[in-house]
Amino acid sequence: MRRSSGALIGYWDRQAATYDRRSAGVERRFLADSRRWVCGRARGVTLEIAVGTGANLRHYPDEVDLTGVDWSAAMLHAARRQADLAHRAVRLHQADAAALPFPAATFDTVVSTFALCCVPDERAALAEALRVLRPGGRLLLADHVAASFWPLRALQHVVELVSVPLQGEHHTRRPLAALRGLGVVIEETERLTMGAFERVHARKPR
Repeated sequence: MRRSSGALIGYWDRQAATYDRRSAGVERRFLADSRRWVCGRARGVTLEIAVGTGANLRHYPDEVDLTGVDWSAAMLHAARRQADLAHRAVRLHQADAAALPFPAATFDTVVSTFALCCVPDERAALAEALRVLRPGGRLLLADHVAASFWPLRALQHVVELVSVPLQGEHHTRRPLAALRGLGVVIEETERLTMGAFERVHARKPR
């Protein structure tokens, strides 16, 4: 049974205060390098979807004009603290990834890292990201995905029996496959750790 959006927001509100401490080991070993890969490719007016506690903020180039959204007010509070520590100017808004409060063609770059696994409707979130991108704009993603190594992929399916009902977290999605049905140009893609992590640099057609 899937949880409602309200229940999921409440779940992430409760995680915000301790999230960085609990995920520090996974962050160092598996996630940080992909954050650098993604954020280092951001250019111009940039939107980060599901900014969470602000783990990406220190990785953006200084010249990026940054906006971040998250549906959890508590996560945004944590991101504000992270922005202050990193001396990073960023506008933060509470918003749903599938219903962004911005006009079409607002941003040069849209970023999402380790978040599409947790949105209720992955395709709707990707379509919204493309809507707010300017023609020729960059869509930069990193996430854990269905592994290419089949024993690990089988384990991911088992884990989802608990993680999806509890926190809405999917382990067998693959945003790249959804993107290919949305008409984008794939510039770069890499898979890591038996294919369980994937980085994508896509571009909205001009």
